[in-house]
Amino acid sequence: MITIKEISRQLGLSTTTVSNVIHGKIKEVSPETIEKVRRYLDEVEYVPNISARNLAQNQSKIIGLVLKTREDRYMDLLMDPFVSEMLVGIEKEVRKAGYYMMLYMSDDIAEIIGHASTWNVDGLILYCMLDDDGVRVSEKVHRPIVCIDTYSKTDAPGFVNIGLDDENGAYEAVKYLIGRGHRKIAFLSDNKEGVDLQRFRGYRRALKEAGIEYSDRSFLMLRTEKDEVERSMDRICTRIGRHTAVFCASDLFAVMLMSKLHDNGIRVPEDVSVMGFDDNLYGRVYRPALTSVHQDPEQKGKLAAQVLIGMLQGKEPPSRQITLDTRIVERESVKNL
Repeated sequence: MITIKEISRQLGLSTTTVSNVIHGKIKEVSPETIEKVRRYLDEVEYVPNISARNLAQNQSKIIGLVLKTREDRYMDLLMDPFVSEMLVGIEKEVRKAGYYMMLYMSDDIAEIIGHASTWNVDGLILYCMLDDDGVRVSEKVHRPIVCIDTYSKTDAPGFVNIGLDDENGAYEAVKYLIGRGHRKIAFLSDNKEGVDLQRFRGYRRALKEAGIEYSDRSFLMLRTEKDEVERSMDRICTRIGRHTAVFCASDLFAVMLMSKLHDNGIRVPEDVSVMGFDDNLYGRVYRPALTSVHQDPEQKGKLAAQVLIGMLQGKEPPSRQITLDTRIVERESVKNL
């Protein structure tokens, strides 16, 4: 790679002049010199040494994005439209601000901490941290951190979370089902942790408020291991009969359920109503179209990147806990009883 020093020697100019043209500082450089330098840069296909420039500025210009997954859902995570839309929002804002994004996925929090503490990144965005995962990362990685959808509690000065009131979103969804005459309502998820735990709590709260007794038989546990999904869905379909509606912790699970119900000759919404959470692409294009709790994952990703970049520029975040709104989107998968 040709250096600025070599370019200046070839053109008979000072290294300062060449450097100023390369970096756009051309107020005090004549148009003729600018044209001369740029023509030569094109001829030699000069590529700036970004690493050297960032090192001189004591910045890497890299934002680390860590997705904590589970071993049984490692590949499925990026297939979920919620995650892919969120990544689009993050990448757009990171690139617009002149940064680069580095993506890392792992199901091992110790491994995440070990790697993240050695990375030369300016800040971190963490997704799907459970329990005290976010706290543990913030204690070891002394850089600004923005979490998305974590329920970790921390007073660390460089730690911000962006999420939803997941419990209330689920509560409103189940109230919606109850308002349409449903009292035998199941809850479908693959776990009772983090976001899904909050949505389960909202489901339970709505039942209790309506005087509906909860039974563990109404919790439909989906096994997401690759060789278990089909069998797990078949078992769930055999348990649907005692319910008139199923509230799913995500649109992904809701569409998987509706597809399996169709295969088993169970009609939605004629035989059972189905409601999701996320309002993603799958639910919108499936037929019958899915009634769901809407959130905007791309906006959530954009906001996470904006807040983090603002922190890197010395700006105080608007809040340590930023909670975005949800709303119910009515489509075709819920019927009135």
